[in-house]
Amino acid sequence: MNFQITRQNLVQGLAAVSASIPSKTTLPVLSNILIETSPEGVRMSATDLDVGVRVRVPAEVKEAGSLTAPGKKLQEIAKELPDQPVQISTRGDQIELSCGRSRFKLNGLPANDFPDLPVIDFDGGWTADGKDLLSLIQHTSFAVSTEESRPVLNGVLWELRDGEMRMVATNGHRLARMRIPAGPSVESTAQLIVPPAALDQVRRLYKGDETIRVAREGNQLGFHSDATEVYTRLIEGSYPNYEQVIPKDNDKHAIMARGPLESAIRRVAAVASDQTHRIRMEFKEGRVNFNVLTPDLGEAHDEIEIGYDHDPITIGFNANYLLEVLRYVGTDEVKMSLKAPERAVTVEPVGGEGETVSDYLCLVMPLRLVD
Repeated sequence: MNFQITRQNLVQGLAAVSASIPSKTTLPVLSNILIETSPEGVRMSATDLDVGVRVRVPAEVKEAGSLTAPGKKLQEIAKELPDQPVQISTRGDQIELSCGRSRFKLNGLPANDFPDLPVIDFDGGWTADGKDLLSLIQHTSFAVSTEESRPVLNGVLWELRDGEMRMVATNGHRLARMRIPAGPSVESTAQLIVPPAALDQVRRLYKGDETIRVAREGNQLGFHSDATEVYTRLIEGSYPNYEQVIPKDNDKHAIMARGPLESAIRRVAAVASDQTHRIRMEFKEGRVNFNVLTPDLGEAHDEIEIGYDHDPITIGFNANYLLEVLRYVGTDEVKMSLKAPERAVTVEPVGGEGETVSDYLCLVMPLRLVD
């Protein structure tokens, strides 16, 4: 293998795939990046056996070939190279770099030792606008569970239908659901449970102005654009029926300015318990009062004006869950819908005049208040 590449393309390619290198592994080849020549330039791949990434970067190929090289070391070296063309070649299982007066030799491993990335036919998959798909991931993946007792909740439910994509994530205490339009698909419908680590890679590597193709082959899911591919193993199991937990009869609605609401929650939460982060919200006509009483620390009170003209209701929340939801709603105003102190509350964006609002809903379970 022998090719010449710009320092910038080398650094970008290595940065794109290096995040998929596991920090600890018993398989030495997983610490390496697979470098292969192709008709369009050079392909770089990395995987931790759950998530794999392959990118194509422009290069002037003089001799075809392939080899794996230590990923992190290669990235460290590339960052410090002078801004000049980089010559890369192989001799046996050793990769050689030269740039200006700098020379490096790194011991690699044969390309045959590197795990094969899945082979997926993207012609039969779905298409999505990059901006929409990245927004879908950002607005839902924060809500996944980190507990290992229910593995399916460690993933994001992705419902793909002809003309529509929907993502849902929950940890049992909060839930986020968003829907976006999607291109036509050969496969009419699918329910996938995707690891958030793979979705993080998609968010990191793809741009909003790209069209992204998505397809499945068995238990593998792939994302594809002109120069970037991401593959992941899906989480097996049945996702809970989330529609059952989303209340349809919450008849008390409060319209609130998001900024003042966030600020008030942050202020009183400073005095809340480090274990429960519990705050008390009392909804009354035209305003909401915030109260916190932590016996070994102190108490706090605040209030803001809101649009509310229903019967008074007092309800407790984990302040962290509320703040997390508000961070992703995105609009200046939000609508909180309530029914009773022990019933789940929904939070939705409220658009201004002429503003297009996403089909987005978050749910937060209340905390029991102790008088």
